[in-house]
Amino acid sequence: MEFLQQVINGISIGAVYALIAVGYSLVYSILKFSNFAHGGIMMLGSYFGFLALTLLHIPFYIALPIAIVGAGLLAILNERIAYRPIRMRNSPLLYLMISALGVSIFLENFTIVTIGPNFRTYPDVLPTAPFMIGGLSIGRLDLIIVVITALSLALLTWIVYGTQIGNAIRATSYSMRVASLMGINPDFIVGFVFFLAGASAGIGGVMFGIKYTVWPQMGALTIKAFIAAVVGGLGSLPGAVLGALVLGITETFAAAFVSSAFRDLFSYALMIIIILVRPGGLLGKITEEKA
Repeated sequence: MEFLQQVINGISIGAVYALIAVGYSLVYSILKFSNFAHGGIMMLGSYFGFLALTLLHIPFYIALPIAIVGAGLLAILNERIAYRPIRMRNSPLLYLMISALGVSIFLENFTIVTIGPNFRTYPDVLPTAPFMIGGLSIGRLDLIIVVITALSLALLTWIVYGTQIGNAIRATSYSMRVASLMGINPDFIVGFVFFLAGASAGIGGVMFGIKYTVWPQMGALTIKAFIAAVVGGLGSLPGAVLGALVLGITETFAAAFVSSAFRDLFSYALMIIIILVRPGGLLGKITEEKA
């Protein structure tokens, strides 16, 4: 029974990781670099939802879309200002990663200066009391988070694999040059992918903020989402979800049966083992450099 309880707890944590990890995978699939500013987008998305609820006093079903759209537009702005000039000059990918780190530091410190460094707690907008099934305790909030995550990921999967713009995204991820010859506008696709990544980060930020709390340094959580994306396979949406669930369950088991102090140790050890055994990740593929 304790085993099943920890699996349930791990799935709840993994669901939040999944929302953030798919953003990493989306951007990586297009630009082939790890967007470390993704954590800042997630953090501000969480603040958008918090401020909408506490300052504007609007219902949660309106505050959540505000956070989603706000984070998505912020991600587009990030790409246009910090990444697009570098891309247009065909600079090395290392420059994009350096720029991403700079944006991450800027967003974190900008939030500290403007909003403040204090921890903030979401109002009680969702039920938190658990209910019992046999000997298992399932939190209503955890169940809601899992449902919202599942619906969001299902919508994202349909967009990427079941729509015309999704076909354009996958074509652009293979080769921007070939996609442009086929009449696809790579700049528009890149912007759209960043919006999707930012929107998923906004949902993840709100869910994490409701479950725990909000603070300017919460973007560091995306390190775990990055690990999840690596474990599942960078560039693979199903891999990002699978990696997030595996990571969430691994951390929960480590905290429950070993020690909470070893949670991060097990996370990084899992990533290292996967890289050594299967460098492409659980569902990822190792592809040759495109001509």
